[in-house]
Amino acid sequence: MQGVWFRASTQEQALAHHVTGWVKNTSDGNVEAVFEGEAQDVEKVLHWCHRGPAGATVQDVEVENEEYKGEFASFSINRSYW
Repeated sequence: MQGVWFRASTQEQALAHHVTGWVKNTSDGNVEAVFEGEAQDVEKVLHWCHRGPAGATVQDVEVENEEYKGEFASFSINRSYW
């Protein structure tokens, strides 16, 4: 997934749907994200994640639902240091 602007495109989608949280690359070459917002808005971003930006190859999307905490003010791209 990396190298096709996946993180930046994810941020664009999240902001367009008023979803907060973060996205980052992982050391194994995947992308990890946390989304917070109204259920229907988060669902729209998750739906987009199944296809990703042009040039992306999405093999799988794993979703873990957690209780809404409201801890994010915006949506950020986290730097990956591994």
